[in-house]
Amino acid sequence: MKKTYHIGVIPGDGTGPEVVAEGLKVLSSVADEAGFKCDLIRYDFGGERYLKTGETLPVSAVDELGKMDAILLGAIGHPEVKPGILEKGILLNLRFSLDLYVNLRPVKLYPGVDTPIKNKLPRDIDFDVVRENTEGFYVGAGGFLKKGTRDEVAIQESINTRHGVERCLRFAFERCRKRNRRNQLTLCGKTNVLTYAFDLWERTFHEVGGEYPDIQRDYAHVDAICMWMIKNPERFDVVVTDNMFGDIITDLGAMIQGGMGIAAGGNINPKGTAMFEPIGGSAPKYTGKNVINPLAAIMAVQMMLSYLGEDLAAVSVEKAVEKVIRNHMKSMDAGKMGIGTREVGDLVAKYVREESFC
Repeated sequence: MKKTYHIGVIPGDGTGPEVVAEGLKVLSSVADEAGFKCDLIRYDFGGERYLKTGETLPVSAVDELGKMDAILLGAIGHPEVKPGILEKGILLNLRFSLDLYVNLRPVKLYPGVDTPIKNKLPRDIDFDVVRENTEGFYVGAGGFLKKGTRDEVAIQESINTRHGVERCLRFAFERCRKRNRRNQLTLCGKTNVLTYAFDLWERTFHEVGGEYPDIQRDYAHVDAICMWMIKNPERFDVVVTDNMFGDIITDLGAMIQGGMGIAAGGNINPKGTAMFEPIGGSAPKYTGKNVINPLAAIMAVQMMLSYLGEDLAAVSVEKAVEKVIRNHMKSMDAGKMGIGTREVGDLVAKYVREESFC
């Protein structure tokens, strides 16, 4: 009997449904070839539903999604909905409610993809960023005093716990060991200014690191990380950091790997479910034009397959993506690819079917 995975699908807003459709096209193709099944449960959460009902994500849906093997999420963001409502109500809600405490972002330059960094090759840009995903500034701790007056005070607090920091660091050490590339883990922080939060991070980093003698420990301030990601990206193997700094440096990572069109990420609870998504926004101006790049959504599916333990299928999808980039695409940018959204998905699915799973 074929193994069946239960996958929650939230296509999202704007071009989200278009790119998710191509990701699911590839998922169907690789499932047929690799011999497993996917039971897809679709949800209409996003801007249109919010505008009609005022609802972002009901508690019953959170409970249901938490029982899935994985979740595929399209972009969230609607031009008629105030920024922050959907992002907090859906994306952050799922991260916190399902305790998806790791945000994993591979930063990998594929052959044939242009990087804005002069003279850098695919061998130079290949590292992971492990971002703590449920603490820091994003917990919403703080408030206002005398709001709306000339004496207004706004306080936003970064919450870091030993438990939260340690489990994120352990994931990063294990990820570094699994990659087995340079076996170097870099802690990105700001110990010279954020002396409380990153004292905790740094102490825990070295304490946990003692259990991983095969992994070299490295530290850099976040500003130096940004500089070296541009100047010497080959320096990095795995980078681990807090929620805020991780949010910032992963967008920089997306740019040096060729843009948002190919950048994917995972929100992971290693002992529970995980949610995978393309990094780019909903890009409403491109909706329905068949010009948006679906490779980020397809690579989100590739990450999902790896998380589910379908390693051969994950490798097959990555190889197929590489072939499409090499043979058919002129650019990663919307409207400049040389082929359409659906055609990219068709080609990746075609190359997957040509792979051998023996």
